[in-house]
Amino acid sequence: MNNHEIDYKIYGDDMQFVEVELDPKETVIAEAGALMMMEDGIEMETIFGDGSSGEGGGLMGKLFNAGKRVLTGESLFMTAFTNEDYGKKHVSFASPYPGKIIPMDLSEMGGKVICQKDAFLAAAKGVSVGIEFQRKIGAGFFGGEGFIMQKLEGDGMAFVHAGGTIHKKELAAGEVLRVDTGCLVAMTSGVQYNIEMVKGVKTALFGGEGLFFATLSGPGTVWVQSLPFSRLASRVFAAAPHRGGSKDEGSLAKGVFNMLNGD
Repeated sequence: MNNHEIDYKIYGDDMQFVEVELDPKETVIAEAGALMMMEDGIEMETIFGDGSSGEGGGLMGKLFNAGKRVLTGESLFMTAFTNEDYGKKHVSFASPYPGKIIPMDLSEMGGKVICQKDAFLAAAKGVSVGIEFQRKIGAGFFGGEGFIMQKLEGDGMAFVHAGGTIHKKELAAGEVLRVDTGCLVAMTSGVQYNIEMVKGVKTALFGGEGLFFATLSGPGTVWVQSLPFSRLASRVFAAAPHRGGSKDEGSLAKGVFNMLNGD
């Protein structure tokens, strides 16, 4: 076992947080800003990269591996939370927008999971957080979410967050699933990922679903979200007050009301 063994409990329904239980000297790593609360006796430390043994030796090796995180839009640094007390202590992390937190035991998933670049929340120390380049350049240019995704490697627990309701689907060998690119959350390493163009010009121009979607081929496990943050943000922006409108039309309360009612 190369990763720290951590216990956890997830609270909430649509606005979830995960409480991690740390034994003495156990450590969990998380993205900056993910902390919700922690008990006395837990020490915080800003670390360069993810603190895993897979980062390579020496300053250059750590710099290279941590620098790859910048390509996914994340920070060079992460925060490590270590129990420096004698008894069990708890630290909690919250998702940044409404949705679900998905616990993933990497030891049961072949030691590797590929996820959207902003989906990672926290993990046991020893889990490597890197990048996964899609083999097909078309997926990078036309996939909506970019051809760079995160990969989580190791044999410990990792926590991923996503928007809305999460659907976990097991794909058999050769089984194909087509997904809106923004709705793809994560997949195991055996799943093949590609981008397909929507057939039919009318569908592409007037269907409202974009020109491309992700094609996932089994075998493996796929996690899909019902409400990508990009879709939520665009709806909020459309309902927000705009310059030049009347006082009534520009009311934030009215805009949120219209958004929730589908207007």
